[in-house]
Amino acid sequence: MFDAIGLSPEGFVIAVLMTFSAAFVRGVTGFGMAIILVPLLGLVIAPEQAVVGAILLQLLIGPVGLRRVIAESEKESVLPISLTAVATTPLGLLALTMIPADQARLLIAVIAIGAFVLVTLPASASARPPGRIATLLTGSAAGLLAGFAGMPGPPVVPYYMRRNLPPRSARASMILVFFATAIMGSLVAALRGLATPSLLALSAALFLPMLAGNWLGGQLFGRVPVRLWRAGVGLVLGIAAASALFRLLA
Repeated sequence: MFDAIGLSPEGFVIAVLMTFSAAFVRGVTGFGMAIILVPLLGLVIAPEQAVVGAILLQLLIGPVGLRRVIAESEKESVLPISLTAVATTPLGLLALTMIPADQARLLIAVIAIGAFVLVTLPASASARPPGRIATLLTGSAAGLLAGFAGMPGPPVVPYYMRRNLPPRSARASMILVFFATAIMGSLVAALRGLATPSLLALSAALFLPMLAGNWLGGQLFGRVPVRLWRAGVGLVLGIAAASALFRLLA
């Protein structure tokens, strides 16, 4: 088994714990799995493999609770963001194959830190989506980052979190956008030979820990005050930024 997934037993246990923790955060907040998982998985596998692995895991978890997520999402913004993100995801994967690993780690760290800074800025009092240009730019950036870093979250999270949206709507909208980029990212990765047999086997082996973490996090969602939930979102991004920076400097 361990030969098939390309990890030692110790490495696999670490990957399981990382995946469970990242999926738990996704269950609570609606995002964060890729932002947390890519830098952490990069500790046990190559950065390019960590990105593709995170995309595959997002694809596997996407259908979970999909009907409810669609019903709760803000369809007015989800559709244009998702379509634009899907269109630009292949460009991000192309960049991933062309940029050296050290530079990739630097860019991933910058992305994670930038997301943290954006979420800590003062929020808008309006619940209405930003203008069409801002929405399309958010989708374009999400797709590029999904393909390059496995992280569509940095532009999408501030888009929803810096507005006066109900947590359920913000959470569901982010989950749908991430699922859309995962579908395209997985397809392109497969066509380009990036979704190797060992990565597919590793993703399958991590599915149950991911499902368990997501379920447990989902049980907590809605049971904490909105202000505390929003603070938790900022904390998650801050931890992700710190871990990415640590990986860069280590």
